[in-house]
Amino acid sequence: MRVFVVHYSEIALKGKNRSLFEKKLIENIKRKIDAKIRRESGRIIIEDDNAEISESLKKIPGIKYFALAEVADLDIEEIKEKALSLVSGGTFKIETKRSNKKFPLTSIDINRIVGEYILNKKNIKVNLKNPETTVFIEICDKQCYLYTEKIYGVGGLPCGVSGKVITLLSGKKSALASFLMMKRGAEVVAVNFSKTNDVVSYAKKLSEHHKIKLYIIPKIVSREEMIRIANEIAKKENAKGIVVGDVIPESGDIESLSKLYSLSELPVFTPVICFDKIEYPVEIFEREPVSQTKIIEFNN
Repeated sequence: MRVFVVHYSEIALKGKNRSLFEKKLIENIKRKIDAKIRRESGRIIIEDDNAEISESLKKIPGIKYFALAEVADLDIEEIKEKALSLVSGGTFKIETKRSNKKFPLTSIDINRIVGEYILNKKNIKVNLKNPETTVFIEICDKQCYLYTEKIYGVGGLPCGVSGKVITLLSGKKSALASFLMMKRGAEVVAVNFSKTNDVVSYAKKLSEHHKIKLYIIPKIVSREEMIRIANEIAKKENAKGIVVGDVIPESGDIESLSKLYSLSELPVFTPVICFDKIEYPVEIFEREPVSQTKIIEFNN
């Protein structure tokens, strides 16, 4: 039996809010994955080994890393056999985390016992600095999980724990700004004033990370009017801020942008304002059709 073991990103740093954040992350995972999901010892366990799950987990904010793991009972003999099956040759090391402090062996004991067992069974060597294979062993409350590969996610916080924001979505920079706000736990509602294919594509790409609603207003307006309309939509959506993809000096200087933002009743967030063009990680917004974007079009 194999399962996905998911490790949170910054959730563990949030003290009393940890349980709330864990529940939100599980809720977000369930939007993407149809499988039995539970919490165990500060981890999320997905009881399914479908390879497609991996692609979804890579894109969900709040996940630091995850692994497709073998499952063993809390028995050192079974753990030894499972670990042995994960090592094929070359050099190796054992790395154990013992969340279940009732387990009779310490992490160091487990590393030594399992390592010695593998050495006696196979003609291979230990390399603690640069092994070809690392067997990760996690001793949890109910079961033990073993794997050799960590797959890293986007990190950050689960979408929805920091409230909702309105994004003026017009291109790559504002798409990136939206993504960065998602990673800080914000749920994004996008507003666009052109309805170009690129903008719809960016919105759909963002929806791979979390659901997104897109308002399209097919009307040419000034930037001042965009800020005003964004504030009106924020009232309707109960959003707490406005997000823009402005960059200095492309979008204006500090004085002109300050005057523009002062027109907003809500705080204006500028996640990419100091980025150089070479720093835009825009490859995450390559055009690709996705079907989780709710589009609302306004004619008035």
